[in-house]
Amino acid sequence: MEVDLAALLRNLRHVREAARGAALVPMVKANAYGLGLAPVARHVAASLEPEALWGFGVAAVGEGEALRQAGWQGRVLVTAPAPPGEFARAAEAGLTLALSEVEAVAQWADAARAAGRRLAFHTEIDTGMGRAGFPADEAAAWGAAVAERAGDLLEWEGCFTHFHSADEPVLASADAQHERFRAALGLLPEGAGRLVHTANSAASVRRAGYAGNVVRPGIYMYGGEAGPGVRPETVAALRARLGRVRRVPPGTTVGYGATYTSAREERWGTLAIGYGDGLPRRLGAAGGEALVHGRRVPIIGRISMDMTVVDLTGVPGEVRAGDVATLIGRDGGEEIRVDEVASRCGTISYEILTGLGLRLPRTYRGAAAGAL
Repeated sequence: MEVDLAALLRNLRHVREAARGAALVPMVKANAYGLGLAPVARHVAASLEPEALWGFGVAAVGEGEALRQAGWQGRVLVTAPAPPGEFARAAEAGLTLALSEVEAVAQWADAARAAGRRLAFHTEIDTGMGRAGFPADEAAAWGAAVAERAGDLLEWEGCFTHFHSADEPVLASADAQHERFRAALGLLPEGAGRLVHTANSAASVRRAGYAGNVVRPGIYMYGGEAGPGVRPETVAALRARLGRVRRVPPGTTVGYGATYTSAREERWGTLAIGYGDGLPRRLGAAGGEALVHGRRVPIIGRISMDMTVVDLTGVPGEVRAGDVATLIGRDGGEEIRVDEVASRCGTISYEILTGLGLRLPRTYRGAAAGAL
């Protein structure tokens, strides 16, 4: 797996430009969408201007701890509700929690008391996503309760919401969510949650970040599309070497279930990659392809745990064991984008990227020098 960190940074800068200069909270959850938490965070921190980087976003306390272990001392926002049993760890690591219950605010205050220092938190406001957050239409009631529980032990730093359909062709539902969010903010106590953020990648680029103080880019920075026409630079490439090349006669079968049979003499190549590496098994039956010597070649038969077979018959010239096949990325004038793979598999680019396993070595291009 190859990661173009220079392209990632250009995508991130484009988000900030589209969001009219809002500060960034790059989401590095799920091992930076499968690309590598520490290398990605290190490059972003070393390359962005201090005023451009508010901090990093994660989904779990353990991910925040991993950022600390990698050397990052700045802000870390845990955007998903953390189990109360992890509050002490979050306090020790100096993380900022997103809270969705009044009781959680009280428990976070207990953690601050035990730690002997003030801790920050953000309140998520549920405007329609339904996974987490305080109900938008009850903001007056819970806002007063949150302020009371926070007292002097906690800093109520920010408020945010999350859009469920900002990548859809029509943005009416996202606009409606934003209106509910703004109305809820107007019901909160004076000075509560001054830092406001709503925008993911799609809303950052398509709605200028809805004028939030910060934006939370995710898939776009990693090279995945964030709505119609919102196409970033490619960041991740997935390649594998041919372990074997052979000619087969008509009637030869391949793969579990023998779902493919050669209709003529064909030239097949066996790639040293499979679903054990995160290449979706269903890609074989879904018309998946690879690039070999700049030509598209079909995947044939079922993808195995460790091997994938492609039909090289249409590739001119000699193809040898050791040659490289590209399953995501560019080879010559052809490119297979991660969203193309996702579409064939009936899923989204997020799942493809985060599913790429640790058995795949990661190499990084364009990395900036410096430490977190």
